[in-house]
Amino acid sequence: MAKTYPVGIDPHQTEFVKLVRANTTRHREHEVFRDFCELSALSLSNAVDRIHYDVREARYLDMIKRYNVDEVARFPLMLAHLVESLEGGFKDCIGQLFMAMELGSHWNGQFFTPYEVCRLMAKITLTDSQSIIEQKGFITLQEPAAGAGAMVIACAESMKDDGVNYQRCLHVTAQDIDITAVHMAYVQFSLLHIPAIVIHGNTLALTEWDVWVTPAHVLGGWDHKLRRRRDDERSEQSDAVAPANSDAAPLEAERTRIVEFRTERAEQLGLFE
Repeated sequence: MAKTYPVGIDPHQTEFVKLVRANTTRHREHEVFRDFCELSALSLSNAVDRIHYDVREARYLDMIKRYNVDEVARFPLMLAHLVESLEGGFKDCIGQLFMAMELGSHWNGQFFTPYEVCRLMAKITLTDSQSIIEQKGFITLQEPAAGAGAMVIACAESMKDDGVNYQRCLHVTAQDIDITAVHMAYVQFSLLHIPAIVIHGNTLALTEWDVWVTPAHVLGGWDHKLRRRRDDERSEQSDAVAPANSDAAPLEAERTRIVEFRTERAEQLGLFE
């Protein structure tokens, strides 16, 4: 009996599911979905991140060997339908597909928060974005358990609704322990042009295994913007009564370390070189 999917996903998501299923003659559905997320993330990263290019290009070429010519051709079509779906409005498109296809059992019973709930939380939280931007130039957002990125996307939508250009006035540091979730979030942030650092790591244990920077992060010069803000805050802190070496939040400290690392190697970054 053919598998059916819940009502609620748009036509492009429906076509995405059909393409995934067409690739399941030799592969399991959750494997095709997982590989789509990683292949898309690798392709987007390799367009802008020269630091990780060689390792990620080798990983891409190794993965693609598992599929035949017809199967390989379906992956860019899946990405095209994802783009078209996101063109229709802000949503957690990949998270919705993950839940609609009932893939959670293959990832330890993962459940992604419905996007409507994330929108409500974003509206409640981002009540003074304009004043923060006026004072500091931009907002930094930290997400310790990113999932597919729904909360971050909802915050970007909330800022846009308030007349704020999130592509210029928001920077995100997101983290997740699950590598597929990292790829899901990274792909959606990249397609929505959200400046972000996406970390594969354990927020509670303060461990990190990999780092992904979105095209918007690279094109917007965010390594330098974040470093400049850090230097300004350190200067202000040294003039204040509070000790200058007070501990930063784990993700903020990790963001600082990553920015320092990348700024030292800025000459390795480029777009479509």
